[in-house]
Amino acid sequence: MTQDRPLTPDETARVVELAHHFAREGMTDELTGFVDHGLPADVPDPDGNTPLMLAAYHGHAATVAALLARGADPDARNHRDQSPVAGALFKGEDDVVRLLVGAGADLDAGTPSGRATAAMFDRLELLGP
Repeated sequence: MTQDRPLTPDETARVVELAHHFAREGMTDELTGFVDHGLPADVPDPDGNTPLMLAAYHGHAATVAALLARGADPDARNHRDQSPVAGALFKGEDDVVRLLVGAGADLDAGTPSGRATAAMFDRLELLGP
């Protein structure tokens, strides 16, 4: 993040923790403020979850759209090889799935893949033609 002095490791950890909290809660303005001031859009938590993954899983379409507009990777997978689109499908977040598919999410990536998750929940129509 841009400022007069570099953040200490503890401060950096707190900023990342707050960013992930904002993503889980759909606090788009707060999160994008961090990203717009230098926090990488794909900063992972200790489990490898990015803000996009957390926002997608919790159904925050506006936050997902804002992160995608700021370059977040729709295919960034966590340490369990889960993708944002598979998480959104699992949670039944249709609007988020459409955003991720529209952003070019790889439907065959991850474990289980987005395509496999959609088939499991009979939601293949969300994946497009």
